[in-house]
Amino acid sequence: MSQPAVSLQMKQFEEEIGEPLWQRSAKRIDLTATGAIVLAAARDMLSRVDQLQGELEAARGQVFGKLDIAVVTSAKYFLPSYLGEFMRLYPKVEPRLTVTNRASVLEAIAKKRHDIYIMGQVPAGLLIEAHNFLDNILEVVAAADHPLGKEKNISLKRLAQEKFLVREPGSGTRISVDRLFVENGLEIKPFMELGSSGAIKNAVIAGLGIAVLSRHSLEFELKSGALQTLDVERFPLRRQWYVAYPNGKHPSVAARTFLEFLTNEPTEDEETLPKTAGRRSAGNKPPRKSVAPRAKSKSKSKKITDSPKKKARNAPS
Repeated sequence: MSQPAVSLQMKQFEEEIGEPLWQRSAKRIDLTATGAIVLAAARDMLSRVDQLQGELEAARGQVFGKLDIAVVTSAKYFLPSYLGEFMRLYPKVEPRLTVTNRASVLEAIAKKRHDIYIMGQVPAGLLIEAHNFLDNILEVVAAADHPLGKEKNISLKRLAQEKFLVREPGSGTRISVDRLFVENGLEIKPFMELGSSGAIKNAVIAGLGIAVLSRHSLEFELKSGALQTLDVERFPLRRQWYVAYPNGKHPSVAARTFLEFLTNEPTEDEETLPKTAGRRSAGNKPPRKSVAPRAKSKSKSKKITDSPKKKARNAPS
């Protein structure tokens, strides 16, 4: 469709609404308040059409449709393995994976931009349904030749004297580590702030300091000997990975099926799912490769408290 044709249709639509939908300035066009309302309604309608398509396919015994997932950066080390296994089971699903920082994930939740969210800390103040599905083991790591590698049961007080390489304020890992030190009357003074686990690993390997990272992100570096874990009191920290979706947004069939796939628990809408989307068993689960063991899932909503300590599980192989 040509630009003049689009402009004509938009003008006609604006006349039907009876109010201006956008306002022009010298360099840009912005939506009016009415325009923003109409845009939100249009997105809702398109989302409902996608959901309807999935539900029709579910009625025929198939899982079908778009699956839009947003994950915090540390989850990129394990989530693709889960998604790959899911796609082998449900090849008609159309996945889209967005990897970003925690602040962007929280903004996306507030605006309901995606179907499913993966994070290590469930935020307060946002109305969401969240389910823990996997242990998140946080380790203290240092370069292979770091002198603390020879010490045992290092105290938190001694560790606080080291140069810490950390994520940006608000990241899930940083929140957990800061909380531990504060609870023990200590404070970490960051030496450097870096925007991803990969950047932190490279800086640690280069001898710039130590860090606390998820075990899921450390497999290659630990096996190769580029990094070592330190023997520190109260570590490793055992936290959880959560899968979440906003309250008030009805999950699509694909999203509900993926949620059940991760948690291995039937969802509240299980009666609308095809039989193949029920609880997985040895009979319909393909061989696993590089997929981490699952923690027992406990469904909670709105506010999630830290789970009791569990025996550490192995990182993905």
